[in-house]
Amino acid sequence: MVRTDAERAPAPATRPPLAGVPQGVPSDALPDAPPSPPMPAPSPDRPPRDAGQPPTIPLDQVPAGLVVGAPGHDGGSTSPWHTIDEIAEATRRCQACSLHKTARQAVPGEGNPEADFVCVGEAPGANEDEQGRPFVGQAGQLLTKILAAIDLSRDQVFICNVLKHRPPGNRNPTPEEVAACSPFLVRQIELLQPKVILALGTFAAQTLLQTREPIGKLRGKIHRYHGVPLIVTYHPAALLRNPSWKRPTWEDVQLARRILDRARGA
Repeated sequence: MVRTDAERAPAPATRPPLAGVPQGVPSDALPDAPPSPPMPAPSPDRPPRDAGQPPTIPLDQVPAGLVVGAPGHDGGSTSPWHTIDEIAEATRRCQACSLHKTARQAVPGEGNPEADFVCVGEAPGANEDEQGRPFVGQAGQLLTKILAAIDLSRDQVFICNVLKHRPPGNRNPTPEEVAACSPFLVRQIELLQPKVILALGTFAAQTLLQTREPIGKLRGKIHRYHGVPLIVTYHPAALLRNPSWKRPTWEDVQLARRILDRARGA
């Protein structure tokens, strides 16, 4: 079972915490970091939804975290999927829950099949359901700009969601639907072996970390998802309605970029 950062043992000595950013230390403590405005009181990090935006799950409906094995090509996985393309095809055939009956198509994820940097969102919205691609609406355009600001393109990263089908009318996903989709996300991360994961929004973060902590307490820290550094930040859709969150989001993605550079030996 995936555990929260606080429940995990410290990283091995061969992989010390990022210089200047010990695990669990807020990013606004980074050397030379500009002062941040006060964080808003804990509240949903997503704006009121329209037909083109994915759903948000109320706190009391957040499902248990994903159950995963050790990520990577360890030869011990029982998964029938051995490539990212095989996972994508499996999501298109999936009938494990009723979402396949109401969604136009699956949205498995897209990007570099050998990506070091993975973005995980919540669920497809109307635009994604229509095109079969993640983050293609206004929020997706903003995500593209955010990535560009840290010298990454969509072709260099992998972008996906916890859910692979859109809930009808953008209603809140059920725990059963999350459980049906979780094998796809788990295997994607196992195969990709990323050096950093960026969790976009409360639901993605709480699901991956198996916690009910609000996003204001989760962001600005280095968490770990089975050994992979994980950074939490606001969903791009939230930034469209609340520009004051752009500053902390920028700090979060800068931290993610620093972790990536360190892992690459840059």
